[in-house]
Amino acid sequence: MRQIFTGTPKRIDIGKMVDEHGRSEFMDNTLGIGFDATVTIRSHQLSNLRGFMMYFVAVLQTILFNHEAPRMHIQTDVENWEEETLMLTLCNGPREGGGFLVAPEAHIDDGVYHYAAIRRISRPMMLRLLPEVMKGTHGRFKVVRMGQCKKLELKSEKPLVIHVDGEIYAGFGTDVRQISLELLPGALEIMV
Repeated sequence: MRQIFTGTPKRIDIGKMVDEHGRSEFMDNTLGIGFDATVTIRSHQLSNLRGFMMYFVAVLQTILFNHEAPRMHIQTDVENWEEETLMLTLCNGPREGGGFLVAPEAHIDDGVYHYAAIRRISRPMMLRLLPEVMKGTHGRFKVVRMGQCKKLELKSEKPLVIHVDGEIYAGFGTDVRQISLELLPGALEIMV
């Protein structure tokens, strides 16, 4: 409450996602497709753990049991590519999931999404990348694509698993295969 009365207003960026069914959702921090969305689903099932340990255990479970990488066609306002993609995370802020530094350069008011995409890799390589993502140094690996964009269109050959700010948007058994995202610069005023 003190922050409401004594804070300074600041405008931050917000993202808007729309799927092929016309359903839309806003995001302020991260939107994850594939691996990290599955981690989010698994973390909700770990009622005995909290914080970073909960996400860490969910990551290990996902590496072992849910290592899917559907072929995706991804087009941004900067580049486009098509490949089997294990994980694509769009970031407005730098961290997700209890502290994983997915996009070290991201700021909530810089006017762009920062993204990290990991193509199909082996389970041992995913285990190798895990400490790198925790430190934010994963971008130095050839299997990781880092970039920035204001808009993104994605089409997948298989249904997607998606989280929006840690909430499940499309889980197992849903049929979302296409999404479009747009960044809305300075769309929300907060008190800091």
